[in-house]
Amino acid sequence: MREIQIGGLVSFTTIDYPGKLACVLFLVGCPLRCEYCSNPHLLCPGDGEYDPERVFEWLRSRVGKLDAVVFSGGEALMQSDATIAYMRRVRELGFKIGLHTNGFYPDTLRRAADLIDWIGLDFKATIEKYPDLTGQHIAYDNMIRSLDTWIETGKDFEVRITCDPRFITKSDLMEIVDILHNRHVANIAIQKYIPHFEAEARKTTDAMRNQIFVDTDLRNRINSMFKSVVWRE
Repeated sequence: MREIQIGGLVSFTTIDYPGKLACVLFLVGCPLRCEYCSNPHLLCPGDGEYDPERVFEWLRSRVGKLDAVVFSGGEALMQSDATIAYMRRVRELGFKIGLHTNGFYPDTLRRAADLIDWIGLDFKATIEKYPDLTGQHIAYDNMIRSLDTWIETGKDFEVRITCDPRFITKSDLMEIVDILHNRHVANIAIQKYIPHFEAEARKTTDAMRNQIFVDTDLRNRINSMFKSVVWRE
């Protein structure tokens, strides 16, 4: 088995695992090609810039200072057994394990579930728009399988919806939150799209990006459907 490939590290964060002081490991590789990806340098599988053993020794030095280690990417579960093995080692140090995932690997998520304490799952668009956004025709179905797999564990999680106006309208957002509400999801985050690498012909405006967030009636309706709704603006 190839060792885990780590492409980035954030040494301290209070926002990537709710209620925990954490660090984030960004793993190399992702099966999706989302137009708004903020980490395009991590998409292609390859060698990571960080030595996993040196990172592990650094994590050992953080015992008692940090609560959790979050595995992100890219898509952390793309490295499958290597990710699971590293999670196990990190957990044995006493850390909580968080995962940011696009849900593309539900079977790997099921195998790793005993090691993971919390996940943030991306729900990117309606089923019709998923292929255009992600470049994958099976991404939506896999994400839903991952969602249902995690719900079965009974563990805590958050579903995150990034509102890129090119792919999510107000009616799309309501369709998505209805799906989540019907599954009794408790915690969601609705995130404003922040442009990074927009092609000239695909540029968005402030008004386009804000339209969901300035709609008070829409916000109130969604807030009433869940235990917790975080509006990340």
